Amino acid sequence: MLQKDNFLAKTPISLIPDGALTTNKVLRNTYTLLSLTLLFSAFTAGIAVVSHAPPLHWLITLAGYFGLLFVVTRLRNSGWGLLAVFALTGFLGYTLGPILSLYLALPNGPQLVMTALAGTGAIFLALSGYALVSRKDFSFMGAFLMVGILVAFLASIGAVLFNFPMLSLAVSAMVILLMSGMILWQTSEIIHGGETNYIMATVTLYITIFNLFINLLQILGVMSGDD
Repeated sequence: MLQKDNFLAKTPISLIPDGALTTNKVLRNTYTLLSLTLLFSAFTAGIAVVSHAPPLHWLITLAGYFGLLFVVTRLRNSGWGLLAVFALTGFLGYTLGPILSLYLALPNGPQLVMTALAGTGAIFLALSGYALVSRKDFSFMGAFLMVGILVAFLASIGAVLFNFPMLSLAVSAMVILLMSGMILWQTSEIIHGGETNYIMATVTLYITIFNLFINLLQILGVMSGDD
């Protein structure tokens, strides 16, 4: 019995399952890369503002976005994927510059931009924190969110083509709700092992934050009477 006890005492016991270690690594890498891409995006947006860059045509913006997103997806399992992520987020940051310039030129523009930034940060931290602490599984939201995003995308194109301001405002409110759900869903996917690629997780969360900010800014502009 003594020998058996000694054997058990000397046997290493892993207190943390491999799945938990993998999840923590993906989560850590995702938030690290997300922070860096947000900083880089802010840098390229600042360049666009300072240089008074004109807005890109929406077709060019869509082509650049989907093209770079395709590249990121193809390279997600290699080191080149990191460069592709920064190319995508830098491009989106640059497209954000002219929008910021438009709002900053308003009498209360700086306040609107800061309020939108604060609101975006508060929503992201609150929802991601809730998903992390509660550890609830929000995978059931995936199909609903994908359909909702497709509907919002088509509606936004219609609002641009037909110059329908009320439809544009409704789409912005819809996008804010959808992006809030995306934060819960993507964070849950990382926690429960549904997403093991931190590059793709970063891109999803970045696009979520990007869309949250733009649509919050638009709604705040309308509410202030300056849009």
